[in-house]
Amino acid sequence: MIQIFDIKKEKSLKMNDSEMLKKYIDESILNNEELMKKYNSKVQGLNDNEVKIRLSKNGKNVVIKDDKKSPLYFLLMSFKDEFIIILLFLSLINFLLGDTLGSLIIVVIGIISALIRFFQDYSVYKFNRKLKSKIYSTVNVLRNNEEKEVKVPESEAFIEFVQDQVKEGKTINLNQKEENLLAVVGEKLLSFLPTIMLIVLLVMIMQMQGLGDKGKVYDATTQKTKTTFKDIAGLDEEKQEMIEIVDFLKKPKKFQEMGAKIPRGVLLCGNPGTGKTLIAKAIAGEADVPFISMSGSEFIEMFAGLGASRVRKLFEKARKIAPCIVFIDEIDAIGSRRTSSSGSESENNQTLNQLLVEMDGFDTEEAIIVLAATNRPEMLDKALLRPGRFDRQITIGLPDLNGREAILNIHAKDKKIDESVNLRSIAEDTAGFTGAELANILNESAIIATIKRHKAITNKDIEDAVKKVTVGLEKHSRVISEKDKKLTAFHEAGHAIVSRYLETQKEIKEVSIIPRGVAGGYTMYKTNEDKFYVSKQEMQEKLISLLGGRAAEKLALDDISTGASNDIEVATKIATDMVTIYGMSDIVGPISINTEKDPYQMELLGDRFEDSIGAEIKQLIDNAYYQAQKILSEHMDKLEQVATALMKQEIISAEEFESFFQDNQ
Repeated sequence: MIQIFDIKKEKSLKMNDSEMLKKYIDESILNNEELMKKYNSKVQGLNDNEVKIRLSKNGKNVVIKDDKKSPLYFLLMSFKDEFIIILLFLSLINFLLGDTLGSLIIVVIGIISALIRFFQDYSVYKFNRKLKSKIYSTVNVLRNNEEKEVKVPESEAFIEFVQDQVKEGKTINLNQKEENLLAVVGEKLLSFLPTIMLIVLLVMIMQMQGLGDKGKVYDATTQKTKTTFKDIAGLDEEKQEMIEIVDFLKKPKKFQEMGAKIPRGVLLCGNPGTGKTLIAKAIAGEADVPFISMSGSEFIEMFAGLGASRVRKLFEKARKIAPCIVFIDEIDAIGSRRTSSSGSESENNQTLNQLLVEMDGFDTEEAIIVLAATNRPEMLDKALLRPGRFDRQITIGLPDLNGREAILNIHAKDKKIDESVNLRSIAEDTAGFTGAELANILNESAIIATIKRHKAITNKDIEDAVKKVTVGLEKHSRVISEKDKKLTAFHEAGHAIVSRYLETQKEIKEVSIIPRGVAGGYTMYKTNEDKFYVSKQEMQEKLISLLGGRAAEKLALDDISTGASNDIEVATKIATDMVTIYGMSDIVGPISINTEKDPYQMELLGDRFEDSIGAEIKQLIDNAYYQAQKILSEHMDKLEQVATALMKQEIISAEEFESFFQDNQ
């Protein structure tokens, strides 16, 4: 709006730009007499007294009045910016969705943006006012019948522009340009498209980083099929110990009346696939309580404090729906030993500290049991394992013969299996397999039977599945040169023959030079017994068996290849464990050195001790290689026979292998 002074009516008039320009143009074409008549003015002009009265009444002569604005005005106007409005709207949405932290972050970003806008706008405003105060226009007026020059501040340049246009006889269009609403909206959206994309990206990152609640709730009461102890086999002792947990969740008062405190936390240890997660779900199913599950890796975030925040949210949820079970899988991701380092390790420390605080904060009457699973218990911080936190540690071991058979029976219920299949025999051949591996074998056998269009799963299908799982996929299409074929044949024959003449090694089940997985061939052994302990003699003879392939290459072909790389790697690991963990070295003695548990242990023992360990490991490997060469040197004829048979038929069964030694019986 424009404010000018109407001389005739002696008052200020508010006009927009178009009205003021039209009025100015209309009056600029009038001569002096016409102007005098229009405004009832006098030829001699105003006297000093009249000027004083009018100035006191109406203020100074100002063409355009620019009211002074306070800093608060610009601060409030900065929040009217479209970008700020969008941010505040997104913040509201996040808050309604329960993401308080994400909402707060967006609000902070919005406030910072508004403050930046405020400082920019207010600085420009102050500069313009200062500049305008230095600009004056001079006009000639009549005072007491005399012409006098008067300075008029805050004149606008457009007045001079209009004067020039009128003098030159040019037309001035005073009509406002009509703009299409859709075009205006589209232009606005286009201008803010980068900002909108940035905001969307920010929200996506926050969601990916877990500002929301990622904890999954499994409610056993709402599932069509409950996971109970009936669905678990091979863990009878472990299930018996877990019954106490189930009983407490069902009848907590019974324990409280006796003054007993149920363990707040139970740590499940064991190799991957042994059934740690399954048994945790079964406890929830038996107790008929909610099951809250999160992985340890879900707590780890790039933003500081988010891991601890998620721990708080997890236990807040648990308290709301108690009695319940909280299950943290792979807890070593957040529960490893605390350090004084910064960065990601510092974030892990904060997350672990919050977990310790939450577990300490349990009320004795709160029926909340924390179960955690790990396959690396030695990595956990000692504070987690003290009484009052994870009171119990239950090791979920590999299933024995009866356990494997029971597991196979469970997973065979929903599969078509031929009557000739003996699950007991399969259990005998799969010693050392986990429950997950056994389930995978039956699943793979079902796939193989389907591909071969069998009506039911046969023994051959299961044997092929075992080979596929343990060794890899059979690769008949791979083109192998005669040289490589001969090398592989002697290599595998060396393994088989050396193993046969070793007292503690397993019987040969099958020898093959058909490539499977990354292996050019394989030697399979019968695993019909469970072993819980391994003697020094067994480990020494295992080294000899592993190096039998390399020894055969050297003796038969007078050359060595890269085919023995995996054998050497495994042999080195066994020899190292014998010296550093199991105390089977006469020179080093019964000392356990586990650098995984204590990385500084070797440094404390000194360089001379380290040299002794290295020398002892090399001695074990050298002796094993010598023994393998000695056995093969004494039975070179058998090595030639077995290798030749392998090159002809590619696979040798246990019976065929033993036939080469019948003349020696």
